[in-house]
Amino acid sequence: MNILYVIKRNSEMKAGLIITCLFIVLALIAPYIAPYGVYDTDPSSILKPPSFTHLFGTDEMGRDLFSLNLYALKSTLLVGILSAVISSTIGLFMGILSGYFSGILDWLITRVVDFLISIPAIVLMIVMGSVFSSGVLSIILIIAILSWAPIARVIRSIVLSVKELPFVQAAKALGASDLWIIRKHILPSVLPMTLVLTILSIPNAIFSYAALVFMGVGSVEELNLGTILYYAYVSGSLSSGRWWYFIPPGLILVTLAIGIMLVGRALERELNPRLRESKPEPI
Repeated sequence: MNILYVIKRNSEMKAGLIITCLFIVLALIAPYIAPYGVYDTDPSSILKPPSFTHLFGTDEMGRDLFSLNLYALKSTLLVGILSAVISSTIGLFMGILSGYFSGILDWLITRVVDFLISIPAIVLMIVMGSVFSSGVLSIILIIAILSWAPIARVIRSIVLSVKELPFVQAAKALGASDLWIIRKHILPSVLPMTLVLTILSIPNAIFSYAALVFMGVGSVEELNLGTILYYAYVSGSLSSGRWWYFIPPGLILVTLAIGIMLVGRALERELNPRLRESKPEPI
């Protein structure tokens, strides 16, 4: 698949890449374009609405919210991407094991997948986050460990189909080992969809991270969009209508998620022939 050709003809891919790349660039250059530092305070400007001096207003300590939102992007994106990559890796491994090796192993993995899918992941994340450390690394692992089940289910269904194909059966008849078959035939068949599922998992990981921090489970010392929402709630800005405190980070979260999902959906349409007929016209 020629990715440049896909981008050229797919309007969803174009829009998604523009939005996603914009936020990534802003996260990388935040220290150079933010008008104020993270710890810069102005006691004379506490909880002030947006102005030319402070584009997004200020918080309860007089810090510039525009600068804080810029700095928060890096941590939010990093946690979302790492969590999605780890969860997809676990889902890929479990899906291959479950689909290729049937019997008790498939039954056990399927039961675990059914359990994780049946219970809202955020509930388990809150419980695990309350028990274990609330550091960033712990939150990444918690999100990843509780998010791999849907990915494993999709990978398993693909593996079940691929392993019955004639060339795979021929390889088995010729005495090829299971490891060789998985490496040569199964992995190449599931990796493209794994990439799509990884991209589509990033918005969920970003929202999960923000939700955990907002509810006080994650570390509020690490600046991210969830931290800003948390302090907006603690300061009473949500109830008092100080919209400049909580609306910008909320809009950033939603817009970022939409951009990433557009990229994932566009790739999914290219990889799934059944979805190509409903593909949007290029612009």
